[in-house]
Amino acid sequence: MKRAKLLWMDLEMTGLDPEKDRIVEVAAIATDYQFNEIARFTAAVKVPSSLMKERMVGAFWEHNHATREALIAGSLDGQPISNVEDDLMTFIKTYFGKDVYLAGNSIHQDRKFIEHEMPRLNQMLHYRMLDVSAWKIYFENALGKRFIKPEDHRALSDIEGSIAELKYYLTFIK
Repeated sequence: MKRAKLLWMDLEMTGLDPEKDRIVEVAAIATDYQFNEIARFTAAVKVPSSLMKERMVGAFWEHNHATREALIAGSLDGQPISNVEDDLMTFIKTYFGKDVYLAGNSIHQDRKFIEHEMPRLNQMLHYRMLDVSAWKIYFENALGKRFIKPEDHRALSDIEGSIAELKYYLTFIK
């Protein structure tokens, strides 16, 4: 079996504070360095609806009302975060070798939630990460090249958009 090199991951959370907010949706796509997909993973996380309704407020969630409702509905049938962490660890053991590089957009924020809610998974991840947002900063500001990716705010489609975005930037340097 071909071994994956990059663990593209995205989390949807109730907000951006790892101490107060919770992960509600997880997706991952395992790829090689050419971004060929090897496997994918998705899971909804069970979070108390009272916490979701308390934390998922404000202009962002008002503007993304349909996504908010879909995440709340998915969480009702979700799994406890410890089960999701176990499943992700099995996913990694199945498709990866020694080094597991986390990849995605603004992945440092997701990493904070992983550290807080999935510490065993965090220990499996390499300290180096491939953050597409660093490429975005350079290409938009230094070269005037802009990639418009869909902003569904759903974990799996956000990963697909991040992979497409990095492929776009790489067309300028190959």
